[in-house]
Amino acid sequence: MKIKIDQKQLSKCIGIVQKAISTKTTLPILEGILIETIDNRLKITATDLELGIESYIDCEVIEEGSFVVTAKIFGDIIRKLPNETVDIEVKENYNIEINCGHSKFNLIGQPSEEYPQLPKISDEVSFDIPQDLLKIMIKQTIFATAQDETRPILTGALLEISNNSATLVALDGYRLAVKKVSINCNEDIKVVIPGKSLNELSKILEDDENDINIKFTKGHIIFNLGDTVISSRLLEGQFLNYKDIIRNEYNSKVVVNTNDIKQSIERASLLVKEGKNNLIKFSVSDDKMLITSNSEIGNVHEEVPIKLEGNDVEIAFNSKYILDGIRVIDSKEIIMNFVSDINPCIINPTEDNKYTYLILPVRLPGSN
Repeated sequence: MKIKIDQKQLSKCIGIVQKAISTKTTLPILEGILIETIDNRLKITATDLELGIESYIDCEVIEEGSFVVTAKIFGDIIRKLPNETVDIEVKENYNIEINCGHSKFNLIGQPSEEYPQLPKISDEVSFDIPQDLLKIMIKQTIFATAQDETRPILTGALLEISNNSATLVALDGYRLAVKKVSINCNEDIKVVIPGKSLNELSKILEDDENDINIKFTKGHIIFNLGDTVISSRLLEGQFLNYKDIIRNEYNSKVVVNTNDIKQSIERASLLVKEGKNNLIKFSVSDDKMLITSNSEIGNVHEEVPIKLEGNDVEIAFNSKYILDGIRVIDSKEIIMNFVSDINPCIINPTEDNKYTYLILPVRLPGSN
């Protein structure tokens, strides 16, 4: 194999596919990326057997071929080369020669035959969605996926499609995040996508309205961005019935400025992080919300103006969990619905009825 290729474009392409490389793999071949020439283009592929990414880049193909090379060292070399044309030639025994400007490297590669194949794209079920919209869906839910493996299904997010709408749902037993958007798809689909896959996809998506095509094959979901295709294994198992968790009744309804409450919670969190209990208390009455926290190093008292409809309430939360949900809301104001100090709080943006964040309270010391 022999090619000429632009250094900057090659480095960007490697950076994209490297997101699928696992640092904990027991299979040495998976530490590598597959590089092959196809129709006068270079195709670069990486996978950890759960997430797979392939990306195409224009190049001058002098001699066709393919090889596998260790992703980290190859990526580091290409990134450090000058912004000029890179000459790559694969010689006998997969000896890879890299020339760029006054730099010359030799690496040992591997044959491509043993590299795992990514799932093939099928056209059975597919739909398009703007990249920026999908990115928002992931941003507003992904943080609520479970981080421990005791319930593997909760380490992923549920994608539910029905009646021309798509809903992404994540929950970890302490909080629940739901984002719903309109799409053009009449199929009924329920799949659970690993949180890691969605996280890496979010880093690749652009902040524009260009569509991404989403397809489903047996056991996999495939995101097609044109020059880059991302495939992910789906999680098996029954996701919790999240609709039963979200109730519409409330005894106290609070409307508050999003930035005011966010900044107050952030300040109140400074002490509880040191105290390592993460507990902050909300006291809601009349036209104000008091946010307090105590730790062995001190205490803090914050006051936020609100509009209250209904009963006074005293309730406590894990400061990190409540901040996670508020930070991803772009609306100027949020609505917080409370039933009691032991029932979940439901948060909605005033300007977006398609997003819901639910968080369980923490029992206050001495409460029944």
